[in-house]
Amino acid sequence: MSESPARKIAVALAYARNKGKAPTVIAKGEGHVADRIVEAAKANNISIDQNPVLAAALSQVELDQQIPVELYKAVAIVLNSVLRAAGKIPAAAPQAQQKPSGLPVS
Repeated sequence: MSESPARKIAVALAYARNKGKAPTVIAKGEGHVADRIVEAAKANNISIDQNPVLAAALSQVELDQQIPVELYKAVAIVLNSVLRAAGKIPAAAPQAQQKPSGLPVS
């Protein structure tokens, strides 16, 4: 018996300091919609991180809603990694823990 490949999931987050204390889910989708989200991010030079476990958890959050407290640490670790790779965090800044491979991160 062969397993079917996992369906691709994409979730886009936005954060504005003046609009709350946590990132907000601004787009999410599976399959073809996920592909379109990734294409739009690439076209706009938005950094992308591949973390299927975190994407699955974030996909449960409603659009235009802030991420739940339970996901703060996992999202912070990924954002730190993405921002560091993009050169938006200086190399001298303290590095967060390694990228989570599963949830929850505590």
